[in-house]
Amino acid sequence: MPDPLPVSRLLSAYRLLERVPLGRTLFSQGYRFAAPYFRTIPARVESVEPGVAVAEMRHAPWVRNHLGGVHAIALCNLAELTMGAAAEATVPRTHRWIPQAMEVEYRARAQGRMRCTARLDLPQPLGERQQVAVAITVTDRQGVEVLTGTIRIWVTERPRR
Repeated sequence: MPDPLPVSRLLSAYRLLERVPLGRTLFSQGYRFAAPYFRTIPARVESVEPGVAVAEMRHAPWVRNHLGGVHAIALCNLAELTMGAAAEATVPRTHRWIPQAMEVEYRARAQGRMRCTARLDLPQPLGERQQVAVAITVTDRQGVEVLTGTIRIWVTERPRR
């Protein structure tokens, strides 16, 4: 069996920065600037490991809906941000990924700080191209699920150079 591939740059950066003061904040800022749309939500990556990532989003005026809760699309942005961290930490460097579909269910009114967990299990062996499901759960401070869903990513082999 070949040696495992080196960890992704994202996972290496997270592991380095999580050990220093304000490291997770610095990591989160860099991650959000790499994908500028993520700057539309006040999110912070809390943990990243192969197969799972966790991020939080504080409640801010610009993520509110007309009823004063967290807007549904802000929750979806948090879900995609978290899924991206999990995918980057999990999909080997021989492959690349892109979101293909998102299905969500809004289960309760979202208010206050939100916590999102993204989990994915890569099939073994990982094929040349295939769809992989990433399970998403968003909870509030009391642990109430406010959103559940699945983001399907399309995983393909990187072209050989």
